[in-house]
Amino acid sequence: MNEHVKAVRPLPKIGSYIDTKEFWDGAKRGKLMLQFCTETKRFQHFPRPVSLFTGRKTVEWREASGCGTVYSWTVTRSPWPGHEQRVPYICAYVELDEGVRFLCNLVDCDENEIEIGMPVEVRWDRLTDEIAFPDFAPRRR
Repeated sequence: MNEHVKAVRPLPKIGSYIDTKEFWDGAKRGKLMLQFCTETKRFQHFPRPVSLFTGRKTVEWREASGCGTVYSWTVTRSPWPGHEQRVPYICAYVELDEGVRFLCNLVDCDENEIEIGMPVEVRWDRLTDEIAFPDFAPRRR
């Protein structure tokens, strides 16, 4: 593959399991939105219909910092269906500053430079005019 041609990422099936409209509306605006339990004052991810901590509908959506550190990572060479043109790619769990772990792709870095605890920040892969997908990249400041 020509390294200057961007590999196509399949479009997410938004709202196919639960209502994630707030997440995707935020992504479209370049904002990482997470659910926040108003009773326990804690964030949660992935989205759920109720608070992970109380089991009640005490969640609202709040903007997250988009910053965190690498918790774990791997290089994917056997892709999920629809991602064949993207291999190899880096899958990681990022521990966000808000205290939740976010499964994502690491971009704009070489696998040899990744370390557990490396500071990263969200980047947006604009798939269409309506859909932006969150990736993370090393924080280089």
